[in-house]
Amino acid sequence: MTQIQQQEKSQKQIWLLFIGIVLIAINMRAPISAVGPLLQNIQEDLGLSNVIAGSMTTIPLVAFALLSPLAPRWAEKYGMERTVFFAFLFIVVGIILRIYPDVTFLLVGTLFVGMAIAICNVLLPPIMKQNFPLHIGLMTGIYGLVMNIAAAISSGISEPLATVLNWNGALAIWGVTSILAVCIWSYQLRRKQKEEGRARKVNLATTIRLSRSRLAWYVTAFMGLQSFIYYTVLTWLPQLLVTYGYSSISAGWMLATMQAALFPMTFIIPIIAAKMKNQRALSVLTGLAFLLSSIGLLSGIWLPVWVLLMGVACGNAFGLAMMFFSLRTIETSHAARLSGMAQSLGYLLAALGPVLFGIVYELFHSWSAPLLILVTASFLLCFIGYLAGDGFVEKDR
Repeated sequence: MTQIQQQEKSQKQIWLLFIGIVLIAINMRAPISAVGPLLQNIQEDLGLSNVIAGSMTTIPLVAFALLSPLAPRWAEKYGMERTVFFAFLFIVVGIILRIYPDVTFLLVGTLFVGMAIAICNVLLPPIMKQNFPLHIGLMTGIYGLVMNIAAAISSGISEPLATVLNWNGALAIWGVTSILAVCIWSYQLRRKQKEEGRARKVNLATTIRLSRSRLAWYVTAFMGLQSFIYYTVLTWLPQLLVTYGYSSISAGWMLATMQAALFPMTFIIPIIAAKMKNQRALSVLTGLAFLLSSIGLLSGIWLPVWVLLMGVACGNAFGLAMMFFSLRTIETSHAARLSGMAQSLGYLLAALGPVLFGIVYELFHSWSAPLLILVTASFLLCFIGYLAGDGFVEKDR
């Protein structure tokens, strides 16, 4: 094979990998976010209680927390590409199960989708670190942007699709992109990963000591706090705004505004972060944005400003959290381990956030006390972000 042919083959592999990452990003949230607008239809059709209906969004978060630590181990044993490929087979199976109008199939299918997304959540940052070492910021930005836009689109089109295809047809539509991802990643299985295999054997002894690294715990805390705030606000912001006098429709549009502010930041921040010597200033600014927006929501004035700032803060924090897995590690296997550790505890905290917020509101019958939780979490994020913004976990054991 000539040098030109080798270069063409290499470029083809890179482009196929890029397309595969984009397809994964599309499916990281869309199959879950499509459920919310359809919950009423599903409840009426299947006769679900509110508890079971609520579990449709809780199950994936719990799966994220439980399976994230296992993903790096499976990747070390079977290879990252193979693990991602089989995870997407699980997504396809889960989506197919959800088509059948039965409560058991619906819940099992949702569990399968959540389990598969948990694995891909963990392994995508190290895959980008390994294959795009000079463009980690750009790739992380594209990944975050596509993922969040797809989630927003799925929320927006689910109800219109359900009027034509019924709720199970609206959920099934995301099987198309999942099947395309399986096809693209089947090609990745043919690529040899000998160097990765050697790296796994050499680094296994150090990666299992991540729990002894203070920096790894700082990154984990940063991931957890930003997830805690985001999912809490995502759940309760509309109801909070209705209390302040907004109509339910206006409150929904305000939530959409927050999401819109998030999109560009998930793309821009990873690119900026990759060019910085350290990310301490960026992390503290992100924490301050959370703090100001939380205090603003507590004040009850200029609410559109604070909602917009909350969206910017959420986008910043997510972009930084994804970048920390690559920037705070030297080896790809370490990035996978750090990603698994941080996302496991992070999504566990995220699942607790909306529940804790609701419990405190019920106790005090006021938004002031639960909003003080967000203020406290934002203050902690400033401090933790500064500590997580520099160094390598390999040198902090």
